Parts: sequence; C-alpha cells; structure tokens
Amino acid sequence: MSATTPVLRLRDAAFRYPGGAGVSDLSVDVAPGEALAVIGPNGAGKSTLLRGILGLVPLVAGDMQVDGRTNDADGMIGFLPQSAELDPDFPISLAQVVMQGRYRRLGLFRWPGRRDRQLVREALETVGLADRADRRFGELSGGQRQRGLLARALASEPSLLLLDEPFNGLDQANREALVDTLRTLKARGVAVIVSTHDLELAREVCDTVLLVNGTQLSCGPVDDVLTLSNVQECFDGVEVEIDEHTLVVPDHEGH
Repeated sequence: MSATTPVLRLRDAAFRYPGGAGVSDLSVDVAPGEALAVIGPNGAGKSTLLRGILGLVPLVAGDMQVDGRTNDADGMIGFLPQSAELDPDFPISLAQVVMQGRYRRLGLFRWPGRRDRQLVREALETVGLADRADRRFGELSGGQRQRGLLARALASEPSLLLLDEPFNGLDQANREALVDTLRTLKARGVAVIVSTHDLELAREVCDTVLLVNGTQLSCGPVDDVLTLSNVQECFDGVEVEIDEHTLVVPDHEGH
C-alpha cells in the first residue's frame, strides 16, 4: 500500500445490528499516520462504527476498504475496547497479556518465537511499561492496565488502531502517557481512530474529526469541524461553551 492510499476508506457506509440500532451515511478516509476522532453523545453509534470496522457489526450499505481490501482485513486492525475482559485476579503477567496480541499471527499450533517476544518488548516500550513486564497484570493501576491492553493491540502489528473511549477514568499521568503513545504511533505511520467525548484530546492528537449522531453530521479537519454550532447540533442542542479556544461539552444525561 502506498503512503497516499487510505488505510480506511468508507463510502456511504452503514453498520447496523440485527435489532436495528446502527450508524449510517459514513464517508471517511483515514491515511497512514493520521488520527481521526469520532465524537458524539452516548448511543450515537461511535462504538457501532468501530465494531463495524472490525467486522463485528454487519455492513448493510455502502463500501468499506481496509488497506485497500474490501474483505480479509484480519490482523491489520488493533483494538482497545472500553473495558477489559480480563479478570484482574487472574494470575497472568503483563508480558503474557501483551503476547495475546500475537496469537492471531501465531495460529493454533506455533509457540511464540524470538520475533514475537521482541515485538512484545517493543510494544511495552512504546507504552512506557517495559519495566513492569513481569508484574502480575492485576497488580497494575487501572491506567497501567489500559496501557498494557494498548500494548497488546500494538503487538499484532496493526496498520489501523481503534480505541473506544480510551481516556475514561485515567489520571493525568496515564493520560499524558497515552497521548505521547498515540503521537509516537502516528509518527510510525499507524492510522488511529479514537472514539471519545474528550474534545481536548481531539485537538491534542487528532488531525480530523467525525461528528456522528446516528448518522454522519460533519467530517473534516479539527478546526473546521469542532465549531460551536456543529457540536451543539451533534449533542442535540445541549449548551456548549468555548473556554480558551477549546470547546467544552458539559456532562449531561445521555452524554
């Protein structure tokens, strides 16, 4: 794939659960080294979009390409979900958790080799946790576990990284570490999509913004899309204020 070919391309795409909930009319390109913020209220379809890209929610209209392919994007996408499925009390080390990111590449019958162990070390270095590789996963702080799960996603060598509300509950130190990690990944050419309510994050890390509320409302460069009128429309008319050139969406029911 050339540097100018989008890692992700959506054209008039719609993803919908069998029960009917979904998101539609999506037309987006995400290039190598570019970060896209997906912003909208709860229930707007942000997580549905990410799971649709992963193939977990059906594409019911339009077209999607990942790395130029209309199917078989398996192994090209890393995913950091909102909440971990790992039991913190389970006796497993951080390095073993990160090695799980290699399983899809390994298949059923191959043991991790030297390259797999190297990629696990590099992923831990990228998220700043190399010195905690042998610590039990459950002994880490919540923010460190979040960064460890990001390292697991990176160990799969994705060209596209999806993050679903990655900053929820993080203290300032872990937030800054995660921001630094995303900047590093962009510099390496990884495409990033972040579902978030955090407008400050969108300005810090992302190049483009997609506003959704059941359908695509606006998409483009951060400064063009994150306007007062656009965000108010996206959040169903909730009062939005501007604080030192940063849009602030106050907490409200359904946000």
